[in-house]
Amino acid sequence: MQQLSTAVVPQAADQAAPGGDAAPSTAEPAIDAATIGRYLQAVSADDMLGRKPFTEGETRITRYLAEQFKRLGLQPAPGGSYFQPVPLVEITATPSPTLQVKGSGKSLSFQYKTDFVTFTQREQPKVAVANSPLVFVGYGVVAPEYNWNDYQGLDVKGKTVVVLVNDPGNAGTDTTLFRGKAMTYYGRWTYKYEEAARHGAAAVLIVHDTKPAAYPWSVVLSGAVSPKLRAQTANKGADKCALEGWLTLDAAKKLFQAAGLRYDEQYAAANKPGFRPRALGGLTLTGSIENKLRRQTSQNVLAVLPGTSRADEYIVYSAHWDHFGVGKAIAGDSIYNGAVDDGTGLAALLSIAEAFQQAPQKPQRSIVFLAVTGEEQGLLGSAYYAQHPAFPLKKTVADLNMDMLWPYGQMKDLTVIGYGQSELEDYARAAARAQGRYLLPDQTPETGMFYRSDHFSFAHVGVPSLYASGGFESRAQGKAYIAEQRQRYTTDMYHKPADQFDPSWDLSGIAQDAELYLRVGQRLAGETSFPQWREGSEFRAAREISMGR
Repeated sequence: MQQLSTAVVPQAADQAAPGGDAAPSTAEPAIDAATIGRYLQAVSADDMLGRKPFTEGETRITRYLAEQFKRLGLQPAPGGSYFQPVPLVEITATPSPTLQVKGSGKSLSFQYKTDFVTFTQREQPKVAVANSPLVFVGYGVVAPEYNWNDYQGLDVKGKTVVVLVNDPGNAGTDTTLFRGKAMTYYGRWTYKYEEAARHGAAAVLIVHDTKPAAYPWSVVLSGAVSPKLRAQTANKGADKCALEGWLTLDAAKKLFQAAGLRYDEQYAAANKPGFRPRALGGLTLTGSIENKLRRQTSQNVLAVLPGTSRADEYIVYSAHWDHFGVGKAIAGDSIYNGAVDDGTGLAALLSIAEAFQQAPQKPQRSIVFLAVTGEEQGLLGSAYYAQHPAFPLKKTVADLNMDMLWPYGQMKDLTVIGYGQSELEDYARAAARAQGRYLLPDQTPETGMFYRSDHFSFAHVGVPSLYASGGFESRAQGKAYIAEQRQRYTTDMYHKPADQFDPSWDLSGIAQDAELYLRVGQRLAGETSFPQWREGSEFRAAREISMGR
């Protein structure tokens, strides 16, 4: 998962099931903790070597997954293979030590890591911008459904655009803008780079501000300095900006001052409807990056359980198999096992596949089980699948994604990340009530967690997606216990070797979540309708296009 949230105070619980005291179903669960534990121990064992792409760990985990799919009697994807090759390129960037800003008698020199970071998606030995005019384009958003266009009236071809992090609703000055505090995709840094490239910008720099970004500069820095995996493209990234990156807030204020502008005033203007972009006082930017390129192919692993009467309609279960491999030793341990992240999702995926296969009644729609690569590097495997689907997107009913399920016992809540986006949450609510649980909206919508796991790749192309798990109220030990466990995981285990299987874990909650996902999928498989994005969702238009409407 991309950047874990640590918020732990539940708000706005499902009013239809206050306290989560609905009577649970008496039906015998199809998935138990022992099954979860068997798969979880296997995928997070030391001999999986941390499951890093391009390593022996990838060979071992992908082979294991394919063997399990075959053992369960699931069919390979069209073409006869359980593997979908994902061509990736590793870019190790060495940016110029400074960014030079000049013009109007002013000169600034920003220092790499201290003031800025830059990287590139272009597959070239060197990329550079020279004397590129600097412009401020607010949040860098073009959102017709919100009547918002930060690029309106300004040609930015060949220029360097400076943009704010998050989106206009997040500032809090007008809660009617966008989705208020809840981040939309327009607030994600990935979107800002995409939009700048669509407008022909040479470079794009996001102003880092800890509160709206939801993470400190240290997180930006650690992500920027490591080699980056990117999907290989036919044009080798030529349609991307030459330089992508971030400026610290202090550096941005100095930049605006050199342009004869007050940063706070421009920030306020960017948060109001009718904002218009503007040049930054005749200033230009010069910078470059030298790259080392390594091209290799990773693998998604997938299988299908064919449906009966509507086999040409598909429900996808997804989880990512990758983690960080063998790295810097911490407390004498150098294997980054990734048991919770995302061994738990893989264990749930395999347990659900087993339950579907063992069910007395086969699904009417086909069920696809997809374990993807490259999530930790930016949802690469799921994005590749979404662009090269093994099964038609217009026939894909939904994606049900599992990423980081908590091994702390059964929960009263089911927290839906991206609550309010699609009708799938209605299916989740019904399944949760059958377990005596209540639905809880995303507790930190301002952090944009909905855009940080593999379901988003499906959402981006219009396929309704569900990303949910229990995680805020333990059935046996309450809210404070879970808050403590989540904080301990975040501090001591997340993306560290300590994220390894613990025999003392109570896996009944993961089994509970997997069972819920199974029931949602079974219900979808027995229907003829397609769940929809709700009015106002930024993904509704993409679904309409994919369905040919």
